[in-house]
Amino acid sequence: MTMQTPGTSTSAPVFSQRRDWAADNVVGFMMKQAVDHPECISLAAGLVDPKTLPVEVTRQAAERMLGDDSMARTGLQYGTTEGSQRLRDLLLEYLAGLEETSVGELGIDRDQLMLSTGSQQMLALLCEAVLDPGDICLIADPTYYVMLGTVTGLGARAVAVDADEDGMRIDSLEQTLESLDGDGLLERVKMIYVVSDFDNPRSVSLAVERRQSLVEIAESFSDRQRMLVVEDAAYRELYFDGSPRPSAWGFDEDGQTVALVQTFSKCFSPGLRVGFGVLPPDLVGPVRDLKGNQDFGSASFNQHLLATVLEDGLFDGHVEGLRETYSAKRDVLANAATEHLGDLEGVDWLVPGGGLYVWMTVPEHVDAGFGGSLFNRAVEQEQVMYVPGDLCYIGVDGVRPRNRLRLSFGVEDADRLAEGMSRLARAIRAEL
Repeated sequence: MTMQTPGTSTSAPVFSQRRDWAADNVVGFMMKQAVDHPECISLAAGLVDPKTLPVEVTRQAAERMLGDDSMARTGLQYGTTEGSQRLRDLLLEYLAGLEETSVGELGIDRDQLMLSTGSQQMLALLCEAVLDPGDICLIADPTYYVMLGTVTGLGARAVAVDADEDGMRIDSLEQTLESLDGDGLLERVKMIYVVSDFDNPRSVSLAVERRQSLVEIAESFSDRQRMLVVEDAAYRELYFDGSPRPSAWGFDEDGQTVALVQTFSKCFSPGLRVGFGVLPPDLVGPVRDLKGNQDFGSASFNQHLLATVLEDGLFDGHVEGLRETYSAKRDVLANAATEHLGDLEGVDWLVPGGGLYVWMTVPEHVDAGFGGSLFNRAVEQEQVMYVPGDLCYIGVDGVRPRNRLRLSFGVEDADRLAEGMSRLARAIRAEL
């Protein structure tokens, strides 16, 4: 008989299908790149500028919160799975302000509003509540690459819908649905995902008239089962000109078609990890049950701290300062691109009206993907990093454009942004 030492195994570990579906996570790889190359100027990180973090505002709110024994004890205790009633009531007022209406006209109460640990948890919960293996989520191509991992991690399939500078193309959405219907797959289409304002990676927004059309199309194709529109509005507050647009959710008159997902990570503090979802009534229970199995409810202290910020009128001034900061940094990056790359044929970029990103296209023969010559030259020789745009594509038949770059002006200061673009331009010119 062969004796086996306790705690050891001669067989390979057995993992779930969901572990296999979630393999090769892009976020982990990108974080490793940053750790392995700390000397690089990062035009890759989608982080907020550390100088804009609301230290003084948070200190004021924390002092008031901790100075009130009752409020402090509430924040330090377990909360409920759906989140603080206090904060959810305040968020109804906040949402009404963004929609330029009254709380009464929103047509919802706090029971349809659920708090989450950032918006990513809410996106994951919605996918888990709606998608089974083999189901389909329609997504504008390119898109937020973490969402692609969330969908495929459940064994579902992301199907690309064409997009332009006004976001998801409605004609392409209709054609895609008709094609899937012709293939007998329409009943597998359970979700349409869209980033409505200043999307990641391109910082383009879905045109207002398309928002209404999106809701109408989802309703018209939902005769067999609901086709849920998940509207990700993570960057909604980061507009540089004008005012916030009405959400697609605002066009959902019966409140059954759209789930609106927002977060305070980009517009206040990512460290607090406070996000929320406004859900169709019949989704509230399933999402709450799933969340309850995960964490019993997001951090109560953080929720009450943010509620204090909102109650004390400390939020608006902070987010106005953010807009000024990021608008100026966008200009620095865009002007540096013009200075160093403006004379090159085939090199183009979108100058955004909000958000944190500039989307750049280089000639097709330049491989900007991981392992490609441009990425290696940029990182190893010029010490500047970007996110390869092919990560953000679903692609057609496994083919994804490899001549796109996502550049972030979020984390670096103005001088390093200008220097980073100069370095990137040298790498691009060397490739050409």
